Amino acid sequence: MSDTGSTAIDPDDAVAADAAAREFVARHSDDDVRISPSGDEIGRALVVVVDDRAAHGEDQSLLGPLVGELLGEAGFHVDATVAVSGVEVEIRNALNTAVIGGVDLVVSVGGVGVGARDVTPEATEQVLDRRLRGIEEAVRSSGLAAGATDGGLSRGLAGISGQTLVVNLANSRAAVRDGMATVAPLAQHVIEAISEF
Repeated sequence: MSDTGSTAIDPDDAVAADAAAREFVARHSDDDVRISPSGDEIGRALVVVVDDRAAHGEDQSLLGPLVGELLGEAGFHVDATVAVSGVEVEIRNALNTAVIGGVDLVVSVGGVGVGARDVTPEATEQVLDRRLRGIEEAVRSSGLAAGATDGGLSRGLAGISGQTLVVNLANSRAAVRDGMATVAPLAQHVIEAISEF
């Protein structure tokens, strides 16, 4: 097949990537991802909550602290949790600020559905240098398998911006818990790989 510049993914590749990601996650226990081989924290992380009410102080979502707690358990130092409204430029600015600030991992929560205000993937795509579709599909597949429908139907992206891994998750407790269980062990290896450059 000739390369026409299309970004369509071969369904067989998506199935193979999903199977590889599941096998990898199954092989690594939580203890394997808490601390790097040197005994240090894996890296710095930042959480971006995309929620209009939380951004205006009306509803302090518990999802930001939950993501922070799960990141801490996985061996990350969480620099901060920030809330932004579901406006593309605000989301993009928050992600760019994290990347410029040198964090190793940015996890955004929310804005990945099919509603008119769900623009996190569009904002994220503008920030990424390289997509990691295997992680995206692993999060969706794992979400569906775990019964986190919003996680399974998420349009969320994952990829690298500079030397920062960026991951979008859906905004339910089930999607966050399942998404973090899938992302954490993969994130350690991505961060180690990109820090070698």
